[in-house]
This record gives sequence, structure tokens and C-alpha cells, in this order.
Amino acid sequence: MKKKLLLGDEAIALGAIHAGLSGVYAYPGTPSTEITEFIQGNSLARERGLHCRWSTNEKTAMEEALGMSFMGKRALVCMKHVGMNVCADAFVNSGMTGVNGGVVVLAADDPSMHSSQDEQDSRFYGMFAMVPTFEPSSQQEAYDMMSAAFDYSERVKLPVLMRVTTRMAHSRAVVRVADEARPENTMNYDAEARNWVLLPANARRRNDHVTAQQAELENDACTSPYNIYSDTADHTLGIIASGIAYNYVMECFPNGCPYPLLKVSQYPLPRKLVRQMLASCERTLIVEEGQPFIETQVRGVADMPHVLGRLDHTLPRTGELNPDVVCRALGMPTDPCYDACADVVPRPPALCQGCGHRDVYTALSEVLREYDNARVFGDIGCYTLGFLPPFHAIHSCVDMGASITMAKGAADAGQWPAVAVIGDSTFTHSGMTGLLDAINENADITVIISDNLTTGMTGGQDSAGTNKFEAICRGLGLSDDHLRVVVPLPKNMPEITQAIRDELNYHGTSVIIPRRECMQTLQRHLKQKKNQRQ
Repeated sequence: MKKKLLLGDEAIALGAIHAGLSGVYAYPGTPSTEITEFIQGNSLARERGLHCRWSTNEKTAMEEALGMSFMGKRALVCMKHVGMNVCADAFVNSGMTGVNGGVVVLAADDPSMHSSQDEQDSRFYGMFAMVPTFEPSSQQEAYDMMSAAFDYSERVKLPVLMRVTTRMAHSRAVVRVADEARPENTMNYDAEARNWVLLPANARRRNDHVTAQQAELENDACTSPYNIYSDTADHTLGIIASGIAYNYVMECFPNGCPYPLLKVSQYPLPRKLVRQMLASCERTLIVEEGQPFIETQVRGVADMPHVLGRLDHTLPRTGELNPDVVCRALGMPTDPCYDACADVVPRPPALCQGCGHRDVYTALSEVLREYDNARVFGDIGCYTLGFLPPFHAIHSCVDMGASITMAKGAADAGQWPAVAVIGDSTFTHSGMTGLLDAINENADITVIISDNLTTGMTGGQDSAGTNKFEAICRGLGLSDDHLRVVVPLPKNMPEITQAIRDELNYHGTSVIIPRRECMQTLQRHLKQKKNQRQ
């Protein structure tokens, strides 16, 4: 075994490669992005020719992985927690089809919403789809679990959901890794069409099978090496801890936990072990990162006053946990807290200096001052920062692709002018169908596809539609008369403002594409060219 210092994301990626991975399918999203980037840069992955290009969105990623599984090979799907909403149709139905080659779906949750719209807990998706869920408590487990998850997926013929959180994904630890990687699966034709064609007759049969399989999955969880019950003499309190929250409990007790402790890292919830604790302990504290997923289930088999956690506010109902929060819940002293220095000036995120989005918002704000009650519907990306000073340029940002459809809905209600601002990667992710709706009804909206030639918000990954946006818009039926391309630079401000003004005053669907490369990727590309010349 070799030792490597790895991020949790990197441990997951390397674990997947060493488990015989044939392809990773993903859309970039913090805190999951580094998994695919690690595989893209890994020498063994390149040597084996593993698939590692970015998918257009999470739904296409999930379906592509199912196609690889259908042919008997192992596939990894990666996304942040809100991406689970996008791939839910395929993910939930993958529990019905089952798998041939192993499939692991990695969902990276973001408690405290460091870069997200909500604190969604992906473990509920595992329960909803009736598929096993793994939740590593350390980088070492994250590495080890990838091999276990692929093996388990192929044994029970179901996809496996693996759930991590931001601190697990983005913290480093020394990980012992294998000297050699398992070979890839050979392609086979073992997938049975009657399992994969979800006509009602087939689906009902599969539904009965997967439902009956839940008892087996729970029994496996009770005997899993990742679910560990540690007993002690002091039964005044029992603790159930999952994932990274288990580490926080152990940090509170450097000399060992004095209470019975159940570590949960594989689901369905091992109710036999839970009942063992509830029967012997006066009270039980549930320590879990995210929503009260375990706690809600435990309260279903125990008297309410004896179960403590997020629901009774022993732990905070929202936000990330940390060792101090857990210590306070245990009634233990913590280190003194220090208030932020009043002399430190806050530094909220801002658009980079020289960013083309800045020029887009400058031009748009200038033109919209000429109109009463203009409304601008924003989207997910760097340009969401246009809500902040000095621009104050957008009025909404809900989910990927919502700018165009919300603008259309507002126009349907009588709003004018209604403007949608969407980025290039978000447009191909989930904006194209909304634009098709608008074009089909010739909705009175102006769509600005702010094209910086990359997926900028997550670090500059390739964007699926680069150099294709005009063709996409034409293919959806947009007239060339109302498809404009501009270069967002201060010297071009008169041209840009006139283009916006013209299209606002056209009472139908129009698209403006301001195109200039992201400053961050531009600097990288210039540096690469300089190094090549040298």
C-alpha cells in the first residue's frame, strides 16, 4: 500500500479508477467538480482511455452511465446535491431497471449553502429510489468505499448512491491506496431487456422485486464493516453518528467515546443496531450532517423525549456541524469563541475585473433605465453576482435554466420588458428547452446568452455548446433577424446598448450573445502558449 495526501474528492476519484472504472459522467458543480478533474488528469485513466468528458447536464450524465452499465462496464456519475434534482427521473428509474455493470452515483451535498441554493440532503433520494446508500466518514473510507460500492452494486444489481458533504469533499488526509488497479470489466450482453424496458408490465415485476429486496439491503447494512456499534458501561446516553459527523463526535472524545456509539455509513438504516442502542440507553443523540434523515426514522421506533438531535434543537436545525457544536450538544465545554474583528472589511464575492459579464450588465442597466418596471431574470453562474453591488442587475435566480422560462412566464402575465440573462454552459444544461417554448409562442422576451467560452463558476471546465450557440438558436427556430452577437468591451458599449434597445422594442423572442473569453481561462491559455513557445 502507498500513502497519498488526498482531498476527499480525489480519494473518491482514485478509488473509482482502482476499482476498475470505465467512465465518469458529470456536470461540474461545487463541491463535486474535483472528482472528474482528477480522473481527467490521472495517468492511468489516460492510459486506459477512460471516458471523462463533461456531460451537458446531470440527467444526460446519469443516462450515459446507465448505457455503459448496460454493456457490463463500471460507471461513476458525479454531481452536487441540486444536480440530483436534474437527474432524478433517470436516477429513480435506475432503481427499477437495476444495473449490469456497477454504477455509483456520487452526490456532494453542501450544508450551510457555501455555493448553493439550498441544504438539500441527498440521502432522501436513496430511500426514495430504494437503492443502497454509502456515506464515508473519512477520506480513507471514501477511497475504500468506491471499490466496495461497485462490488455491491454488481452483487445486488442496483445502483449505489454515495453521499458526501463539503467538508469531506474539500479537506485533505493521508490515504493508503492500492499499488495496482483492478482491470476494467469486459463488455458483455447480460442485460435483460425485460428489466430495462419499463413498460408497466415489466416495471410492476421489477417494483415487486426491488421492494422485496429491501430486507436484504437492510440486513447487509446491519452487518456492514462500515456500520460499527461500540458498547461501553455508561448507558445514560447513546450516540448515533453518520458520515463526517462521526469525526466531530470523536474529536470531542480524544480518549475514546464514553457512551455506546453507532457509526452509520451504509443505508438503509440498520434498524437492528438502532433498536439495540435504544433498548439499552436512557437517551439517544443523533449527530448527522444535513437534514434529520436518521433522526426522523429513529423517532419512528422510539419515544420522542428520548431522542435528541436537530428536531428538538439539541443540534442546530440548519447549517454545518463542527466539533464545537457537537460538544455543546453533549454538554461539554468548548474553546472560547472570538467575534470577527470590526476593522476587517468584508469581501463578498464579485465579478473579476475585466470580466465580460461586467460589460453586459453595464450596458443592460443603462438601457433599462429608459423603461418603467423592467424585470431581469437571472440564472446559475458567475453572472449571478450581478445581483450584488454595483450592478443590482437581476431580480431572480432560482435554478439552472429558469431565467428563460421565468421571463416567458412573466411575459405571459403581461410584463414588458422581460429579460433573461443566462450563461453559455447553463444554456446548454437546461436553457434550450425553455427557449424553444418561447420561440414556439413568439414570447415577448429578450434572452441574453452571456458566452465566456467556458464553465467559469466552477473553475473553467469545457462548455458543451462553445461555438454552437448561433446554430442552436437557429435550429430551435429563431429568426436570424433577431439573433445578435456582440463583443462585450467598453469600446463597444454604443453597439451593445443599441442591440439591447432594438431587441427590447421588438415584441417577440430575440437573442443577444455577448461573447468574450473568461479572464481566468484567458490567462491560463496565454500562459500555456508562452510555455509552448519557450
